[in-house]
Amino acid sequence: MTAPRDQATQEQLLEKLLVLDDEPSRAAFLSQHPVLLQSEVLTVLTARVREHVRVDVQQALRMADATLSIAARLDDKQALALAKRAKANALYAKGEYASAVDLHEQAVALFDVMGEASEVARTLSGSIQPLLLLGEYSRAFAAGERARKIFADEGNTWRLARLEINIGNIYSRQDRFVEAIACYERAYQGLLQHDDAEGTAAVLSNMATYYISLNDFPKALEAHKQARRFCEEHGMPLLVSQADYNIAYLYYLRGEYSKAIQMLRAASVNSKKIGDAYHQSLCNLDLAELYLELNLSSEASELAQQGYEGFTQLGMGYESAKCLAFSAIAASQQGHAFEGLKLFSQAREMFVKEKNQVWPSLIDLYRALVFFEEGRFFEARRHCAEALDSFRSLNLTSKSALAQLLLARIAVKTEDPEQAFLHASGALEKVSALESPFLIYQAHLLLGNIQTIRRDREKAYSAYRSAREALETLRSSLRGEELKISFIKNRLEVYENLVELCLTREADAAAVEEAFTYVEQAKSRSLMDLFARPAPAVTENDTGQSELVRSIKDLREELNWYYNRIEREQLQPEQQSAERIAHLQQEARDREKKLVRVLQDATDTDATEAGLQMPSHVPISTIRAAIAPHTLVVEYFRVRDRILVCLLGRETLEIHPVTLESRVAGLLRLLQFQLSKFRLNPQYLEAFHDSLVQATQAHLKELYDELIAPVASRLEANHLIFVPHGSLHYVPFHALFDGSQHLIDRYTVSYSPSASIYALCQSRTANTSGTSLVFGIPDAQAPAILDEVQALTGVLDRAELFVGRDATEQVLRTKGPSSRNIHIATHGRFRQDNPMFSAIRLGDSFLSLFDLYQLRLPVELITLSGCSTGLNVVAAGDELIGLARGLLHAGAQSLVLSLWDVHDKSTAQFMTTFYELLGQGKSKAEALRTSMLQLRSRYPHCYQWAPFILVGKP
Repeated sequence: MTAPRDQATQEQLLEKLLVLDDEPSRAAFLSQHPVLLQSEVLTVLTARVREHVRVDVQQALRMADATLSIAARLDDKQALALAKRAKANALYAKGEYASAVDLHEQAVALFDVMGEASEVARTLSGSIQPLLLLGEYSRAFAAGERARKIFADEGNTWRLARLEINIGNIYSRQDRFVEAIACYERAYQGLLQHDDAEGTAAVLSNMATYYISLNDFPKALEAHKQARRFCEEHGMPLLVSQADYNIAYLYYLRGEYSKAIQMLRAASVNSKKIGDAYHQSLCNLDLAELYLELNLSSEASELAQQGYEGFTQLGMGYESAKCLAFSAIAASQQGHAFEGLKLFSQAREMFVKEKNQVWPSLIDLYRALVFFEEGRFFEARRHCAEALDSFRSLNLTSKSALAQLLLARIAVKTEDPEQAFLHASGALEKVSALESPFLIYQAHLLLGNIQTIRRDREKAYSAYRSAREALETLRSSLRGEELKISFIKNRLEVYENLVELCLTREADAAAVEEAFTYVEQAKSRSLMDLFARPAPAVTENDTGQSELVRSIKDLREELNWYYNRIEREQLQPEQQSAERIAHLQQEARDREKKLVRVLQDATDTDATEAGLQMPSHVPISTIRAAIAPHTLVVEYFRVRDRILVCLLGRETLEIHPVTLESRVAGLLRLLQFQLSKFRLNPQYLEAFHDSLVQATQAHLKELYDELIAPVASRLEANHLIFVPHGSLHYVPFHALFDGSQHLIDRYTVSYSPSASIYALCQSRTANTSGTSLVFGIPDAQAPAILDEVQALTGVLDRAELFVGRDATEQVLRTKGPSSRNIHIATHGRFRQDNPMFSAIRLGDSFLSLFDLYQLRLPVELITLSGCSTGLNVVAAGDELIGLARGLLHAGAQSLVLSLWDVHDKSTAQFMTTFYELLGQGKSKAEALRTSMLQLRSRYPHCYQWAPFILVGKP
C-alpha cells in the first residue's frame, strides 16, 4: 500500500507530468522520477482518461499520452494494452477515427496474447463507433459479434447492454431502423438495472435518431432534449454538445432557419471549447449549407472551408467532399468561376472515391451551369448530358428535369430553338406531376423565350403568364430550390417580358394598368411577405392559436422535413434505398394534399398566423386609395437596359421610357466618388469646398437630366413618393438638381420599396401615444451624438434617454413595443458583402437584421441618425436587404435613415430642427424638407444636408 505522503508526492508529480506536451519531455521527466513507473499509477491514469474524455478531450489526450509513456517503460503487455486502449478512446472523442481504430486493434492483439477475453471484448466494443464512422461496417459487426459472445459467456449484463448501443448504431447508420431500435430497447432495459449515466444518455440520443427515421419530429425533439437534460445534470459537456447539435439539426430539417442558425452557432462555439472536433465540423457544414440557401455566399465559403479542414483531419471523406462542393457553390455564387470549377472537380473525385452514386452527377450539373454562365456552351452541354443520363438511370425525376431545362437554355444560346423547345417541353411534361413550382416556372419561362424567338407574341404571352403564376405559387411554396446556384439570378425576367409585351400592344388604359401590375409584382416580394406577417414570428410555444392555424403550421414544418429527408436520402454516402425514397415521397405528397385541403378552409389571417407566406398582391385600386391628394408615386422599373418610369396618381397612370441603366450607372458612380471625398481630412475639404460643391452639383444635374427631366412636366403634385429599382435605390432623388433648384425645393419627398408597401404603411396601425425612446451611443469618431440626444430630450414629448452602455437591446425589446417614437443615434455597420449581417451598434451589442426580425416595434417613427443606416443590397427580385427591411418587418410605420456616412455636427442640428417641426404639427415629410433647407443654408454640400430619407408613411 502506498503511504499517504508518497501518494501526495505522486499526485504532485502526475500534475507536472500532465503539463508536458511531447514525448522527449515526458521521457526525461520519468527518468528523473521513477516513482511514477508503477502499474497502480497507470491504472489511476487510465481511469482518469475515461472520466475526462466526456469533459475535456485535450486533457484526456495528455493523460493518455502520459499513460503510454509509463506503459512503454514498464515492460508489461497488459499495461501497454490498457494504455493503447485509453489513447484510442481519447482519439475517438477528438474525432481521429482511423488512429483510434489502429490503436484498438493493437490493444486487442495484446489482450489476446495474454488470454484476457474480458478486456478483448471491452476493446472490441469500444472500436465499433470509430469503425462505423469510417464506413467499415463489416469490421464493426464482426467486432460486435465477438464481443457479444464473450460478454454473454461471462454473464456480464451491463457490458452486454453497452454493447447493444454500439451495434444499434451500426444498424442505424445503414438505415436498418427496426433492427436498430431492437438493440436500443435491449440496451435501455439493461441499463435501467445499472447506474450508467453515460450509457443512458447515449440510448436516449439514439432513440431520437430512431424517431427521425419514423419522421416523428416531436418525439425526436423531446428525446434529444431529455438526453441533453440528463447529460447536463450528470456533468457530461461533450454529450451536451452533441445533443445541442442534434436539436439544431432537427430545426434545420423542419425549415426553422433562424432557430437552427442560432443553435448551430452556439453548438459550434461549445464544441470548440470542449475539443469536440466532429460536432464542430458538422456545425460548420450545416451552417454553410444553410447560408447558401439564404444566398449568403461569403459566410458559407468560410464555414465550408473550416468544415473541410476539420473533416479532413478526422479522415471523413464524404463529409469533406460535401464541404468542398459547398465551397465550389459559394465561389460560383460570388462569380469566381475558375475557382468554383476547380473545387467542383476535387469534390467530384472525392465522391467517386467514396462510391457515392448521386453527388458526382449533381456536380456535373453544377459544372455545366458554371460553363453556361461563362458562355462555354460546348462544355456545358457535354457535362449536362452526362448528368441527365445518370439522373435518368437513378430515376431522379426532378434532377432530370433540371438537366433538360439547362440543355434547353444552352440550345437557345446556340440558336437552336427547335432543340430548345423539345427539351423545355420534355422538362415541363416531367415536372407537371411533381408539384414543383420552381421547375414549372423555369419551363414556362423558357417556352416563352422560345416563342419570342419564333415571333409568336400570343404564345409567348401565354407562356409568360403561366410562368408568373408558378412564380407566385413558388413564393408560398414550402419546397426549396433544387439547386443552390439558381438558373437565373434575376427573378425579374418574366415580369420584364410581360411588361414589354403589354406596352408593345395598343396603348390602352387596360394594357398600361396590366403592365403596372407586373411592375409591382416584381418588386420586394419577400418584404411584402414580411408585411403580411409582422414580427415576432409565431413560435411553437404560442398559445391561443386555433386548431386550423396549428394544423397549417405543423403540416408546413412536416413538409420541410420530408423534402429535406428526400434530398439527403438521395445524396447519402451509402447506397440509396429506392423503397425508402418512394416512401418519403408518398408521405410528402399526402401532406401536400392535406395542406391544400386545409388552406381551402383557412382565411388569410389563419395562414398569416401560421407563418405561411401567402402571395401578397395589393390591387391598383387599393394603392390609389392610399395616395393622398396632390401626391404622385414615381416608380422606376428596368426592362433589360431600358429604364421606365410609372407615374401613378389617385386617378392617373402613365408609363414612359426615360433612359438606359448603363448611362445612369456611370453617373451614379461619379456621384458616389464625390461623396466619398468627405472621408478625407478636414483641411482638404476646407481648401476645396467650393469645387467639391460644384462637381457634386454637376453630377446631380446629370442624373436629373436622365431620370427626371423627361417627365418633369408631368410631376403635377406637391409630394413625390419615389419607388426606385435596381441601382436607383442608391440615388438621392430629393437632391437631384435641375440647374437652379433641387427637387426638394419644389416638393416634399419620401421613398418606398414598392407602391404596394407604401399603401400598406398608410394603413398600418401604430402607437399614437407613449414615450419617445432615445438611444445615444457616442464614441471618439462621433462625440456630438451625446449633444444630439441630450438636445432631443428637450424637444421630444415624454422622452426617455439611454446613453452608452445603458442603451441596450433589452431596453429596446421591453420599452420599444409601447413607444410612439424611437430615435437611435449610433453607427450603422452596413455589410455590402453580406447585408443580412448589417447591424446598428447598441451599448452592449450589435443589433443585426436577424435580431430585428425578432423585435416588435409598432411605432409611428424610427429614426437611425447614424452612418449608412438606409443602405441596402439590392438582391435578385429587387429585394432590399438591409436595416430598413428589418425595421419595417418589426412594425414601424415610418423610418428616417441615412444613405451615406453622416456629418456628426450637422446631423445633431438637423435632428433637433426635424423634431421641433414635428412637435409643431408638421407632417414628417414637411419637417424633413424644412430641416434640409435650413441646414443647407449653413452646409451647402449635399453630403451634409441631404443624407436622410423618409421611408413609409409621410
